[in-house]
Amino acid sequence: MSVLQIPTAEVFVPLLEPARYKGAYGGRGSGKSHFFAGMLLEDSLGERGLCSVCIREVQKSLKESAKRLLDNKIKEFGLEREGFRSFDQVIETPGDGVIVFQGMQDHTAETIKSLEGFKRAWAEEAHTISARSLTLLRPTIRAPGSQLWFSWNPRRKRDAINALLRGPTPPTGTVTVMANWSDNPWFPAELEQERQDDMRDRPDQYPHIWDGDYEKVTEGAYYAADLIKAKQEGRIGRVAADPLMTIRLFCDIGGTGAKADSFAIWTAQFVGREIRVLNYYEAQGQPLASHLAWMRSQGYTPDRAQIWLPHDGKTNDRVFDVSYESAFRDAGYDVTVIPNQGKGAAAMRIEAGRRLFPACWFNGATTEGGREALGAYHEKKDENREIGLGPEHDWASHGADAFGLMCVAYEEPQQQKRKPPPRPAGSWMG
Repeated sequence: MSVLQIPTAEVFVPLLEPARYKGAYGGRGSGKSHFFAGMLLEDSLGERGLCSVCIREVQKSLKESAKRLLDNKIKEFGLEREGFRSFDQVIETPGDGVIVFQGMQDHTAETIKSLEGFKRAWAEEAHTISARSLTLLRPTIRAPGSQLWFSWNPRRKRDAINALLRGPTPPTGTVTVMANWSDNPWFPAELEQERQDDMRDRPDQYPHIWDGDYEKVTEGAYYAADLIKAKQEGRIGRVAADPLMTIRLFCDIGGTGAKADSFAIWTAQFVGREIRVLNYYEAQGQPLASHLAWMRSQGYTPDRAQIWLPHDGKTNDRVFDVSYESAFRDAGYDVTVIPNQGKGAAAMRIEAGRRLFPACWFNGATTEGGREALGAYHEKKDENREIGLGPEHDWASHGADAFGLMCVAYEEPQQQKRKPPPRPAGSWMG
């Protein structure tokens, strides 16, 4: 039996040992995909009849799969003479083995059974794999000695693969490594130039693209430059509450039920010309009692805290037929509802947020989720016509809307002060 001798970067050595779950995460140029492709061919050569599947969450064509990489490595290692044969849709391996390529979104609980008996599953771009897909895949790949492999560039902590393999309790038999360009002894000169260009031209994206950091800001996000500047100026760190000042809770209204929008709260104090942002909370589909329980657990009781709501705070919840304004008042809170700003309200909130961002100081440990939302809040675009369609309504918009409400509330008293006195009736001024 032939044995492949594939040079392996030191960072991947822990993944050579048998393990149920193997993960490699990090930035561009680390060689993650090349490592797993080589290991898959090596296992297919060493275990005749091995059945393997390469998956992505969505796979519209094989151009989006790992097939081209595997085909290139088969040629590089001269594996055609060992029984590897590549066809349009599959790769046949020695001993009637096979490597197939599939998208998890195409599977149901019934169709996933076609993968029973497969002993290798490799998920590329695993940060896009949904929790549903992992739930379907994990018990299906259950043959003796089977393994599940994942390679990805971290995007958000909440992504399902991070929760699974990098959470506090990963599955038994998990081995993960972080691999970046600096761990690749064969890092090509062409990519080195790309890396240096990104360091110069895209400093906001560089940590995510090359160093395997979470995606802090989305390219083109409304607050991308403001977040970077806040970090550079040291305005993200330890910010303590002033015990003698009012705590202000600025909310974006969600709803009750599985499909409802998220309910978001920014907690802040206005101290002189500073906005001290103390905390962030977000929950999806939870009843009002859950929000109140969180507020009280943080010490935001009616004697210390006041609540600001958007104009729809007066609207009754669809499930409980009571408005948030009345419910919070019944709980003892002083509540202010910001009037409807009419057309262009979202743009007004964004403009207020940008004006006041230099005055914002964030408590780093407790506002990470909110800052992540601000970093992802971006304009929806018609790509065909290359025009903007206003803010994208997605997971990030709820936290961003609550932040904009906070800034509007901060500016409102100042605007009242700047209003000119009313003109006397019948004066020559009109």
